[in-house]
Amino acid sequence: MAQHAARPRNTGLKDWLTTVDHKKIGILYLVAGGFFFLLGGIEAVLMRLQLMYPESNLFVGATFNELLTMHGTTMIFLAAMPIIFALMNAIVPLQIGARDVAFPFVNSLGFWLFFFGGTLLNLSWFLGGAPDAGWTAYPPLSGTTYSSTHGVSFYVLGLQIAGLGTLIGGINFLVTIINMRAPGMTFMRMPLFTWSAFITSALILFAFPAITVGLVLLMFDRIFGANFFEVANGGNVVLWQHLFWIFGHPEVYILILPAFGIISEVVATFSKKRLFGYSAMVFATIVIGFLGFMVWAHHMFTVGMGPVANALFSIATMLIAVPTGIKIFNWLLTMWGGQIRFTTANLFAVGFIPTFVIGGMTGVMLAVAPADFQYHDSYFVVAHFHYVIVGGMAFGLFSGCYYWWPKMFGKMLNETIGKWNFWLFFIGFHLTFFPQHFLGLTGMPRRVYTYMAGQGWEMGNMISTIGALVMTLGTAVFLWNAFVTSRKAEKAPADPWDARTLEWAIPSPAPEYNFAQTPRVRGLDALWVEKMAGNKGMTPAEPLGPIHMPSPSILPFLMSVGFFIAGFGFIYHQTIVSVVGLLVVFYGMFARSLFDDHGFHIEVDEIKETEKGVKL
Repeated sequence: MAQHAARPRNTGLKDWLTTVDHKKIGILYLVAGGFFFLLGGIEAVLMRLQLMYPESNLFVGATFNELLTMHGTTMIFLAAMPIIFALMNAIVPLQIGARDVAFPFVNSLGFWLFFFGGTLLNLSWFLGGAPDAGWTAYPPLSGTTYSSTHGVSFYVLGLQIAGLGTLIGGINFLVTIINMRAPGMTFMRMPLFTWSAFITSALILFAFPAITVGLVLLMFDRIFGANFFEVANGGNVVLWQHLFWIFGHPEVYILILPAFGIISEVVATFSKKRLFGYSAMVFATIVIGFLGFMVWAHHMFTVGMGPVANALFSIATMLIAVPTGIKIFNWLLTMWGGQIRFTTANLFAVGFIPTFVIGGMTGVMLAVAPADFQYHDSYFVVAHFHYVIVGGMAFGLFSGCYYWWPKMFGKMLNETIGKWNFWLFFIGFHLTFFPQHFLGLTGMPRRVYTYMAGQGWEMGNMISTIGALVMTLGTAVFLWNAFVTSRKAEKAPADPWDARTLEWAIPSPAPEYNFAQTPRVRGLDALWVEKMAGNKGMTPAEPLGPIHMPSPSILPFLMSVGFFIAGFGFIYHQTIVSVVGLLVVFYGMFARSLFDDHGFHIEVDEIKETEKGVKL
């Protein structure tokens, strides 16, 4: 009998720093993304407090610009993206019947790069001022002429490091979904959440290089004195706008497609029906992903591209409403005639639908180029954007958290507290952002830190600020729910929702190896097919045997620390610090290349012991 390598037994902090288990990395993403979500939320509330009354002076001038820049940057790059990656990490391998992601080491490296990139960016608050050029960082505002502190340099380096983590994470999920599906799990049997993760990962692969190039060019302008965007020296500021939005518009779909996937899973489960129009939903997701790359210049209608370019991008933007409309009707038809249960997860899913429709309608209004000249840079755009991103993605992520919490943590979130969470967040959201449509239509510009009395904006801003405080209360209720749940001794069953997909066939939380035996998939909604056949669980595709697992590693953490140190060196023009940081990175790459990771095996006896106590 072959002698297997000894199993590493890390505990406590060391376990979390060295883990390559996709489920633990999912929890790390959730905790870090939740932390940054709170930071971004605090920044938003501070801005709303400043705008509550006309001519207020709580946070004025540069401070308000820093809050605005950090709110947008934090929410998009450091809160939304990692929480999406948290659910993708925790659930996608389970939904396709895999034991892990394709590259567990790279998965860990992706998390730590994101975490240290986000930390570097937020340290700017304590090191001479945060970035203040807006979250889109348009030159010349982000150049050294108008932003002479190190704030934008922190933005440039922090986002490059975090973005590298996101990019390798996207590649990892593409390979995982293509190569690691269980026998019988064809592409057209994959759950909608896995499909949305697949398309999202493809968008990441093609969109993130554009922002990386833009950030590198801006870094060369700021740190090495180049002239890519300095107009006085022959640069072109519109170049940045194109690079940013070629990334920035697909990024909107990177954020919203996973939410679409979550809603599809939740609505089907709690309607006790197969998702209506599965193949149409798959192709609508693909078309949305494709068209997402065709519309970036609708952010630039007022730049002066000319009527032909404006018309083409206007038409392409309106076209996206078609596949999105298909999804809306399919969710409604899934619920039609179903045995609907209004759990907290389903409340967020149902609340998502009309909210996102409002965001889509204002999006079509903004797609009309001549009308956009009136809406552009007004609070109408702020309202539209938040209806799509918060009303879409945040509602979807809350729904996903309530739905998959037992699978991630082995505990059920409290439904009563959850419903308080939903109603506070739902009412607070609409109070915050619905009045902003009318503020924009009556002329209030976005990104202003004050306004004069007597322009008819006082009531809208007052209601908006009250709504933001109610939303904050709703978020606090969610944190309370997570805390209360963690104190409970009762474990969640394997399948608490009577669900349809593969992840619910194994214990909650999932064991380290996921599936004791790789399942054989016999149709769409794989677990439901087995239930209808009268089987207790999935039909195995292999005999029970030792399971090979990858070894934990500290190298991803060390390499990310190296990038973090090098980032400081570049920001402060300290060559020696940059060299030390990069040497740490190269040491990690060298060590990983030189020493083989043979992993370890989980033996049959241990698997049987783990499986014995499964609660169905």
